[in-house]
Amino acid sequence: MENAVLSAIFDQMADIMEILGEDRFRINSNRKVARVIEDIPTDVEYLLASGQLAKVPGIGKSSLAKIEEFTKTGTITAHQELLKKIPPEQLELLNIPGVGPKGVKAVYEQLKVKSITELKAVIENGSLAGLPGFGDKKAAAIARGIAFLEKSTGRIRLDLALEASHMVLRFLRDVAGTVKSQTAGSLRRCAETIGDVDILVAVDKGKVTGGEGGQIIQEFTSAEFVQEVLASGPTKGSAIIQTPSTTVHVDVRVVPQESFGAAAQYFTGSKEHNVRLREIAVKAKLKLNEYGLFKGDKIVAGPVEEEIYQKLGLDYVQPLLREDRGEVEAAKNHSLPELIDPEDIVGDLHMHTNASDGNCGISELAEAAKAWGYKYICITDHSRSSAIANGLSAKRLAQEIQEIRKINDKIKGITILAGSEVDILANGSLDFENELLAELDFVIASVHSGLASPRQKVTMRTLKAMDNPYVNCIGHPTGRLIGQREAMDLDIAAVINHAAQTHTALEVNANPWRLDLKDIHCRMAIEAGVKLAIGTDAHSTNGL
Repeated sequence: MENAVLSAIFDQMADIMEILGEDRFRINSNRKVARVIEDIPTDVEYLLASGQLAKVPGIGKSSLAKIEEFTKTGTITAHQELLKKIPPEQLELLNIPGVGPKGVKAVYEQLKVKSITELKAVIENGSLAGLPGFGDKKAAAIARGIAFLEKSTGRIRLDLALEASHMVLRFLRDVAGTVKSQTAGSLRRCAETIGDVDILVAVDKGKVTGGEGGQIIQEFTSAEFVQEVLASGPTKGSAIIQTPSTTVHVDVRVVPQESFGAAAQYFTGSKEHNVRLREIAVKAKLKLNEYGLFKGDKIVAGPVEEEIYQKLGLDYVQPLLREDRGEVEAAKNHSLPELIDPEDIVGDLHMHTNASDGNCGISELAEAAKAWGYKYICITDHSRSSAIANGLSAKRLAQEIQEIRKINDKIKGITILAGSEVDILANGSLDFENELLAELDFVIASVHSGLASPRQKVTMRTLKAMDNPYVNCIGHPTGRLIGQREAMDLDIAAVINHAAQTHTALEVNANPWRLDLKDIHCRMAIEAGVKLAIGTDAHSTNGL
C-alpha cells in the first residue's frame, strides 16, 4: 500500500473539518498524521502488520484504528462521513492557489460560494474584495490563482506521471506478446508537467494486426488500475488510471518491433524537433515517419532509434534535449552536452531535520545519504523567520552546528557540513547576523514570503542577498510550486548576471513540486558561467 494515499486522506479530512469549523485539536492531529505517514520510508501496511506503527511518534490510537480500517476495507468511515457534509465543488476551491480551508469557509458562510464558478462571479462583482480579511489585493491574487489553475488543469507533475508509467510498464511487461515497452511523449522528455502518459509496446513482426496488438490493448484496458476506458482498438488504447496519488490519462500504442525505434523517435517529439529531422531527411531525399526512415520504398532505419539519427548524419540526441533549442545543430557538429547521470551526483546541499520542519535527525539523513553512495551532505534547517517551519533561532543554530561537528566526527565515510537555509527578508537582508553565518560551511538564501511583491522588489531582495559574502547559493530562486503557485515576477536575467558577478550558485531544487530553476533558466545560467547546485530539499530520508 502506498503511504501517499493515506496521507492524502488524512489531509483531506483536516481540510473538510477546517471548512466545517470543527475542533482545532482534531484538525491539527489529522494534519500531523498526514505528515508522519508521508515521511515514513517503510510501507505503512507492513509497519501495521508488524506492530511497529503504534510506536511511531504522532500515530495515536484513533489514527491507528483508521489506518487499520483502510488496510482492511480500502476506505475510512470517518473520511466518508466528512465527504457527505460538503459538496465536491466546494472541495475544488482548495485547488486554487491562495485559497485555503479558512478562505473556503469564509466565502461560503458570508457569500454562499461553493464552487469556482461562483467564486469568479463574486470576484467580478466586487463582493469578495468587500469581505473582512480579503480586500482588493487578495481578491486579485485569487483571480490570478483561478487563471493559473485553469491553465494547469489536465496537466500533472512529472513525478506523478512517472508513478503512473511505472505502474503500467510493470503490468505490460508481463502481458503475453510484449517484446519491449517504454514511455514516449513529453514524459520521456521529462517535461515538468505532463498532459497524458504515452507508452509504446513492441510486438513481433506481423503480429500487430494479427491479434496480439488488440490482445495487449484489451489486457491494458481491463487492468485493475483502469478507472475509465476512453478508447480501445487493435493498436491503441486510452484510459484513465488510478495511481496511489492521483488519476492519470494513459495512452498505450502497439507497434511492430521493426518500427519500434522510429515510433519511439516520432512519438517522443517534440513536434519542433521532429520537424527539424524531417527537413534534414527531405534534403537527403529520404522520408521519415513513425514507421521508419525510407529511401524510396526501402527502409534504411527503423528498429533502433539511434540508427535514425546516424543515417541522418547526426549524433544521437537524448530525449531530454529534443526541444529544438539548438540540439540539432549540436548533433551535426558533434558538440552535444554530456548529460548528468545519477551516479554523477555525489552530494546534497539542501535538506532539513526534525530541528525545523523535517522528520528525522542528522544521523538518519547522513546514514541514508551514505547508503546512496554520497560523499557529502549539508544540513540546512530553516532560519528563525520561517516560524511555520519551526525555524531555528540563532542560539539553536549555534547548538546545531556543534551537534553536526560531533556527528561528522562519529560517522565515517561521509562528510556532514553545517549549513542553513536562511530567509531573505523584505529589505534583502538575511535572517542571521554575519558573525553566525561565518560559522557555517554553506549558506542557502531563500525567499519564503512576499512572493507576490512587484518585480522590482523581489528582484532587489535576491540581488542584495547575493551581495552578502557568506551566501553561497540562492535556494529555489523563482519560488514556484508547480500546479499550485506561480513563480515570482523575477528579473531572472538580472539575477543570473549578478550571480556570475558575485560567484553565487543558483539552486536546481529537485523537489518535484519545484524543479526550480527550470530548464531554460539553467541553460541561461550555464551560459553565463554560473554554478548550479542540485539539492533535494529533503525533509526525510525518502526525500533524498
